[in-house]
Amino acid sequence: MLLCVSGVGRGGLGLLAVKRACLLTRTAHSSPQNFEYRPIKKVMVANRGEIAIRVFRACTELGIRTVAVYSEEDRGQMHRQKADEAYLIGKSLPPVAAYLHIPDIIKVAKVRSSYAIHPGYGFLSERSDFAQACVDAGVRFIGPCPETVRKMGDKVEARSLAISAGRVLQPSWSLTPSKYNKLYCSFRPATYFVWGGGGVGEREVREREREREREER
Repeated sequence: MLLCVSGVGRGGLGLLAVKRACLLTRTAHSSPQNFEYRPIKKVMVANRGEIAIRVFRACTELGIRTVAVYSEEDRGQMHRQKADEAYLIGKSLPPVAAYLHIPDIIKVAKVRSSYAIHPGYGFLSERSDFAQACVDAGVRFIGPCPETVRKMGDKVEARSLAISAGRVLQPSWSLTPSKYNKLYCSFRPATYFVWGGGGVGEREVREREREREREER
């Protein structure tokens, strides 16, 4: 299913989340009144490259130790050098698959006594099962609670929630194939996958046949 939108945007978890999580931790996501104040001493970043380095920089300014994870192909990446500790994940897996391997990431966090995991953006940042895995393992997830991640991961449900909260959004339409074809004849839209999309993001539809190939992927 595709969501047709009229503009392009980009977002992710802000780095200020590290500071907020350092000051305040919600240990029971289901109970807004249940808070526990505990300082975070070590943060793992389940990401790579510049994204991870920026989080490391924020942690260093706050006096928090940092843990990097890396795939076999990323042994020489700068983010591995910038962290206080670095560990291999997803052995024998392709680069992207390694950073999506939740069991390995959770295992490293537990064995190396990481107090929290920051997902950066992309990769696992919008995976509710990852947020839940962190909660189940007793490791703090720096980001929304699993249920919120689940709701916001579905673009249609996220729009509905934003509208119900009185937010002003760009016009969009959820389209069936027949309506999409009619719309395409009138003007050239941009498309965005309702759930996931494999990092493809939003794209202008230039050729209908190529768009069908994209839908199949």
